[in-house]
Amino acid sequence: MIVVEVEALEIFGRHGVEVEERERGQTFLYDLRLEISDAAESDRLEDTVDYVAVAEVVQGISDRQDFNLLEALAAAVADAIVERFPVERIRVRVRKRDVAPAGLPVAWTAASVERP
Repeated sequence: MIVVEVEALEIFGRHGVEVEERERGQTFLYDLRLEISDAAESDRLEDTVDYVAVAEVVQGISDRQDFNLLEALAAAVADAIVERFPVERIRVRVRKRDVAPAGLPVAWTAASVERP
């Protein structure tokens, strides 16, 4: 098994429960861990998962739909990647830094989803 990782992919989106969050938007951080076949050892792009294409899928999900919950956003991203790429397992974590409406003194909040 080989693991392909994309860490802290920054994508602007209009997601959140609070109206203010959705109106002003914010940057979300995506951490992706994709377990793929050992076929990628061939050193050929077509035998692996192109992380640029993966990032484009994440961007597309964020652009096409506004989500109230990080949990739903992470699940939509995971499902889209599983549908499009030959991954054996995936873990998607979506983080956001700005939790201002709640006034929480945290570095970030997150939700993670795993799919076989």
